[in-house]
Amino acid sequence: MNPTLLKLLLMPNSRTLNFIFILAGGIIAIYAKAGDSQDTYILLGGIMLLMIGLYRLSKGIPSKKSDNETNSVEEEE
Repeated sequence: MNPTLLKLLLMPNSRTLNFIFILAGGIIAIYAKAGDSQDTYILLGGIMLLMIGLYRLSKGIPSKKSDNETNSVEEEE
């Protein structure tokens, strides 16, 4: 097997890992909520995975304004 392909399969990039966390957390939370006897710890674990994935994903999104745009607005005032 190609070493590069093996590396991609074993070590997903950060964005893929974030989506895996989000999906797994959502599925676990829905599973824990669906039953008659709700398991609080499984629900909490699912919500934690979901929030970790969302947090990691939001860290990678750049802000809308760059420093140059912010400075030009301040200079005009």
